[in-house]
Amino acid sequence: MTQQILIAVLVLGVIGAFFAVVLYFVAQKFKVVEDPLIDEVAEVLPGANCGGCGKAGCRAFAEACVAQHNLEGLRCAPGGDAVAAKIAELLGCAVEQGEPQVAVVRCHPANCGENRRSNYDGLRSCAFANTVYTGENGCPFGCLGCGDCVAACQFDAIHMGPDGVPVVDEEKCTACGACAKACPRRVIELRNKGKKNRRVYVSCVNKEKGAQAMKTCANACIGCGKCAKVCPMEAIAISDNLSYIDFTKCIACRKCVTECPTKAIVDVNFPTPAVKPAPKPAETPAPAAPAPVAQANS
Repeated sequence: MTQQILIAVLVLGVIGAFFAVVLYFVAQKFKVVEDPLIDEVAEVLPGANCGGCGKAGCRAFAEACVAQHNLEGLRCAPGGDAVAAKIAELLGCAVEQGEPQVAVVRCHPANCGENRRSNYDGLRSCAFANTVYTGENGCPFGCLGCGDCVAACQFDAIHMGPDGVPVVDEEKCTACGACAKACPRRVIELRNKGKKNRRVYVSCVNKEKGAQAMKTCANACIGCGKCAKVCPMEAIAISDNLSYIDFTKCIACRKCVTECPTKAIVDVNFPTPAVKPAPKPAETPAPAAPAPVAQANS
């Protein structure tokens, strides 16, 4: 009996040793040697895993940075220039300072007014509603108001306003682009914040012809081209019945804002001009009393 136990233990020991050797060689064959610099870069990142950099999380971004030893084509939006400078120092490379950006909602559903034609009573998802629903006012390009952008934002920087339009908190927005990616109609766009956070943009994405666009929204862009004619920097182009302002060329002169007949172009964070009081009408002097006529004695 004792001999049988010893044989069993010996056999199991040999089998265990055999598989241990096999596992050792397999581990050596498929082992991955990771650069410790990846951990250092990952520690610098904010750890939001928002995907704004186009990578599958902060770890993947750190791996990409170390793999190419520079930040060309790579940017962590939540971290901004401060994080980019730290990563560049770790990699021993130079980095260009980028313009700070912010998410912009290019739609005015609040101005639909009496044009609302229907109410959506389905799954509260813009991605789903976009496949079965045109919109409350019949605009096939406008915001659907289901809040996919709100759910996608990890920084609590966007909320649904009382009129059903997303409102961006400029102080919290990191320009990660998650909200823009979540919007099935591309209503949200990342644009440069501009000097003193002042921006000018076309708040409309409707590509229908003017008359049809005006049926769905009073402030729709009608592609008339008046804005492009007055722009001194040639920053405005008309394509598919829709104006677009190139924020890299725009100097925020606001000539297009005053020229737009439908008020589709908006200006943000500009001071409100003081309203001058109307001049008082000049007082008309009272007519002089007629001089008394002397009567001759008869």
